[in-house]
Amino acid sequence: MKFLDAEYALETDAGLELVEDVLDRFFTEAKLRAVSVHPAYLSLWEAIERNAAGGKRFRPRLLLLAYRRLGGSDPAGAARLGAVYELLHNAFLIHDDVIDRDVVRHGVPNLSGHYANKSRRAGASEESAQHAGMAAGLLAGDLVLAGAYRLHESVEADGGIRNQLRSILDHAVFSSIGGELLDVEFARAADMPSPEEVRTVARRKTAVYSFEAPLQAGAVLAGAASAAAALAAFGRDAGIAYQIADDVRGTFGDEADTGKTNSGDLREGKRTVLLSYAASRPQWQEISELMDGGEMTAEEVQKVRDLLTECGAREHAVQLVSEHAQAAVKQLGEEIPAELAESLESLMFSLTAGLRAP
Repeated sequence: MKFLDAEYALETDAGLELVEDVLDRFFTEAKLRAVSVHPAYLSLWEAIERNAAGGKRFRPRLLLLAYRRLGGSDPAGAARLGAVYELLHNAFLIHDDVIDRDVVRHGVPNLSGHYANKSRRAGASEESAQHAGMAAGLLAGDLVLAGAYRLHESVEADGGIRNQLRSILDHAVFSSIGGELLDVEFARAADMPSPEEVRTVARRKTAVYSFEAPLQAGAVLAGAASAAAALAAFGRDAGIAYQIADDVRGTFGDEADTGKTNSGDLREGKRTVLLSYAASRPQWQEISELMDGGEMTAEEVQKVRDLLTECGAREHAVQLVSEHAQAAVKQLGEEIPAELAESLESLMFSLTAGLRAP
């Protein structure tokens, strides 16, 4: 996500080394426990650790930004909480790859792909190898999700704050799984979901755990509960804008930036704002015929992209990103310190960079 790398990263690097320390200790302890069970279990944890390495740490960045700007004074404690949301993100990524049957991320085999390849090298059939990859992904995602909860319990705070933090995490998990389910159900449905339903998925699946929860948790841990509601409202629209922008990049973007093939969403028929809008346009018949004809060729994928641009779906999606970004900024009222508001506003207006057709 190179659109987030510039001025935003410069403001949020503070404390990230502490997050990395927490993650290092988490994986070291897990591997020490695993090696006492069996070398194969250690290998799974090593694959999980590799899968988690090199990320942008976007959710810890947001949490630390809110915590610091709202007067928090225990960076080590905030880093521990930030690591919780990084683990949560990795658990969801692993499970999402299983659900989407993806085996590559950022141009290299993901965890499921690694285990599928390992099984192939051992002489397994293609069906058996794919099953081995999906099984490993399912188990790994469960382990990381459980680990996020275990690490969360080690965050030091008084009783009232701990209860609030637990509620924020629980809501993030509950909402995200609900959003994932809707995403799967809509993809299988004969009828195209409405734009409102697509945005509901974006909020539930992405906005809550990626924006609302980290910002709220940072505020609550800093003792600034009065700012948490405004940050949650900001996060709702920010996350929807983020997901729509991600869908546009997933269809039209550079694969080196997104880390995933830019034909995957179209080949899978993922129900995005792009397709929801296109379904109401004259070009939809041709688009649907191309997408329903089995495995799409590269030429057919490009034709669908061209039609999505021609019918106005791309421009419509970009406009929605802009509208939700502006709505998010409007939630940053007087209870949000100016420095925090400026950083979040800068993030929002970076979302539309490069989205429009050249």
